[in-house]
Amino acid sequence: MTAVTHPENIPVTASESLVFEKRNGAASLDATLRSLVEIPAALLVLVEVGVLLAGVVARYVFHQPLVWSDELASILFLWLAMLGAVVAFQRGEHMRMTAVIGMVPPPARAFLDVVAIAAALAFLLVVVEPAFEFASEESFITTPALEIPNVWRAAALPVGMGLMILTALLRLAEVGSRRLVLGALGLVAALVAVMVLLQPVLQDLGNLNLLVFFVGVVAAAVFAGVPIAFAFGLATVGYIALTTDTPMLVVVGRMDEGMSHLILLSVPLFVFLGQLIEMTGMAKAMVAFLASLLGHVRGGLSYVLVGAMYLVSGISGSKAADMAAVAPVLFPEMRSRGAKPGDLVALLSATGAQTETIPPSLVLITIGAVTGVSIAALFTGGMLPGVVLGATLCAVVWYRYRGEDLSHVRRASWGEIGRAFVISVPAIALPFLIRAAVVEGVATATEVSTIGIVYAVLAGLLIYRRFDWRRLGPMLIDTAALSGAILLIIGAATGMAWALTQSGFSADLASAMADLPGGAPAFMAISIVAFIILGSVLEGIPAIVLFGPLLFPIARQVGIHEVHYAMVVVLAMGVGLFAPPFGVGYYAACAISRIHPDEGMRPIMGYILALIVGLVVVAAVPWISLGFLG
Repeated sequence: MTAVTHPENIPVTASESLVFEKRNGAASLDATLRSLVEIPAALLVLVEVGVLLAGVVARYVFHQPLVWSDELASILFLWLAMLGAVVAFQRGEHMRMTAVIGMVPPPARAFLDVVAIAAALAFLLVVVEPAFEFASEESFITTPALEIPNVWRAAALPVGMGLMILTALLRLAEVGSRRLVLGALGLVAALVAVMVLLQPVLQDLGNLNLLVFFVGVVAAAVFAGVPIAFAFGLATVGYIALTTDTPMLVVVGRMDEGMSHLILLSVPLFVFLGQLIEMTGMAKAMVAFLASLLGHVRGGLSYVLVGAMYLVSGISGSKAADMAAVAPVLFPEMRSRGAKPGDLVALLSATGAQTETIPPSLVLITIGAVTGVSIAALFTGGMLPGVVLGATLCAVVWYRYRGEDLSHVRRASWGEIGRAFVISVPAIALPFLIRAAVVEGVATATEVSTIGIVYAVLAGLLIYRRFDWRRLGPMLIDTAALSGAILLIIGAATGMAWALTQSGFSADLASAMADLPGGAPAFMAISIVAFIILGSVLEGIPAIVLFGPLLFPIARQVGIHEVHYAMVVVLAMGVGLFAPPFGVGYYAACAISRIHPDEGMRPIMGYILALIVGLVVVAAVPWISLGFLG
């Protein structure tokens, strides 16, 4: 064969040169596609801020509400979620667990990396046609305010999925080894074929299929390094296609429902706000003050993280948004002081579970809505359980950092603390401004982040005199990618929750729990275990909608106060939500922190144990939940 010269002047064969040219061509197309998606995704973040802010100003300042603002924000939000998911896919930023594949030899690891792309491609190919069908059916629905066909919103699903399919194909084309690509595609195709051939057997298994798909398939995919969203999606479409007669169109509809809650729009906006806080110097000023107070204490900023999550929890109505508001402020300084990334994301996840009952909590509101329990009573009862779990987390922080070397850290004088406080006042005022805007009715939980964004921009420009316009574009793209990765997980998890509902599993579980011997203590113990497991796959609101109407009457029947039971159930679901390897919240925390999930696996175990201890205390002492009810 004729030899040619590689760009690095290494002689290669003509066939190898052709492969190299194909890879170069695929990489060039990939880069072009990436630019075409990143620009509109970044612009959508800005437009969403403008639309929501316009709604706040029109309603509160001019007393002329824009009836179309929420509707337009909702339409654009699905496009932001899907294009953000595409950007995350292009950048390889969808959350995946590689703890297992990290232990295998490099050749096997490379193969599993290609399998992850092939598995994601398989899921997308299955749902893209139903997504087109779903969008076409939405064309018959007219939006109430703008009076336009709802296809303008729903089209985001097939377009996003189509772009991810194209990205996956380009990524496979960029892989240097054809053998790797064919092997990965062959393995995924073979597994799909085996499951299809086993369909008659699976249809006879009944609810055992829940173990096959939602435990077996999910676990195998997650441990093989398939991104979490696609692992959930594969399990759901496999279960629906092979064991039921339900059309795949319904799965797409449930994904749309999960990703389209307007309250979730606070996720990208708070992510962007967190980046602004860091870029404008507000974070530096705030952390400098906090460090002057607790910097000389071992593990001091970890205590600050626990307290900060307690204070901001519930502002946005989204736990992911709460974490996005806190992590960018504290993590850089904590890293500079020697904190390990794994411990940072582990504590952030644990505080997410700790603060699940802090009002205003969407889960508590949902409980009140579906069970008839007083929401005011739930809000009152939710404060102290979070303190108890926070205390258990602080005990772990004390133990882990008891030997921290602070010889290089000088205790600040009162004068230095005072100066740091004055400088930090505009930054410290931000969380109070956000909470006041919600409490006073100036803005909704979704809109309030826009007030924070405007405040941060003005503080950066006028007070701290620090605003790098060149960073604005990359920040917007990062916001879109991070939000898309989180929202696709939520959409896939919502589809999985719906599949569990249709199986009748929820009713069977409630019946079994009602028949338990041992009365209230046994029912409470089983509830804790059940809701930890449910929280890891369903998240709070879907689980409450499924099981609240069934289990709360049983709790009343065995003598457990509803508010007390609600606190225990919500905290148990929080532990499940933020506990790896299945907890969606843990991967959201990793995405927000930009820390690999593997790094937090070991450190989080101590915090999860502390949360369980606190949960048991809350369950055993009803006064913690009921003491302030009067």
